[in-house]
Amino acid sequence: MSRRSRSGPRGIATASGQRIPRPVAVCLTLTVIAAAGCGLMLGALTPLPSTSPQPQAVPVPPSVPPVPSLSPGQIAPPGLSRSTPTVVDIAAIGVHSPVTPVGLDRDGTIEAPDLDQPHQTGWYSHGPAPGQIGTAALVGHVDSRRSGAAVFYDLGSLETGDSIVVSRRDGRDVTFTVDLVESYPKKKFPYGAVFTNTGYAALRLITCGGNFDTKRRSYTHNIVVYATMAT
Repeated sequence: MSRRSRSGPRGIATASGQRIPRPVAVCLTLTVIAAAGCGLMLGALTPLPSTSPQPQAVPVPPSVPPVPSLSPGQIAPPGLSRSTPTVVDIAAIGVHSPVTPVGLDRDGTIEAPDLDQPHQTGWYSHGPAPGQIGTAALVGHVDSRRSGAAVFYDLGSLETGDSIVVSRRDGRDVTFTVDLVESYPKKKFPYGAVFTNTGYAALRLITCGGNFDTKRRSYTHNIVVYATMAT
C-alpha cells in the first residue's frame, strides 16, 4: 500500500438514542486524545522530530460549519444493519488497523485506544456502526513517545476522493469516499458538525493535529476527515 507523505452512561442522548460526547469535552477528545491520550498522560505522547501532515487550519464560525452532503441527484447507498467494525484500511496513507470499540469516560469524553497499541483504531460504539445510517466515528492516536508515528500520523494528508474501507464482523467491507479534511482548534471543536444526523451512512476519522503544547502536553488542534459511504 502507498503512503502519501469504558463506556460510561454519560454524554448527551439524541432522539435516536445515540450518545455523543459532551461538547465541552470534545476539545479534545473526540480525538481520542482526550483525557487519556494525546499527551495529557505524562510520558504518553510527545511530538516527533518531524511533524505529521497538516491540512490548513480552519477558523470555526459561531454557527455549526457546513458538513459534506450528497451531490444534487446523487443517491446514497442503502444503510446496512449494525455490525461491529474489525479492521480499517486506508491505502492512500498505508493504514491497515484493527478496530476496537470505545465508549465514554466518566466525564463524558470519548475513551482513547490503548497507548500500548498505538496502531489500533477506536470505534465510538455509542454511535452508528460504519455502514449504518448516521455518523460513525473512528479515532486514533497521531504519535506515541514509545513507538513514534501512530496509526493516524498521516491522516492530514488524505485528499477528497480517497477511499477508506472498513471491514465488519458480518463479513461486509464498506467503502467510504473522503469528502473533506479539516483542522479545528480543540477549544472550538464543532461537535455538532462531526456528529450531525446525516440521513445517510457517513464516517468521521479523528486525531490530534496542529502544534504540540509542551506546557499542556497536548496538541492544539484536531484533524477531522469527513467521508460518505460509496458501496
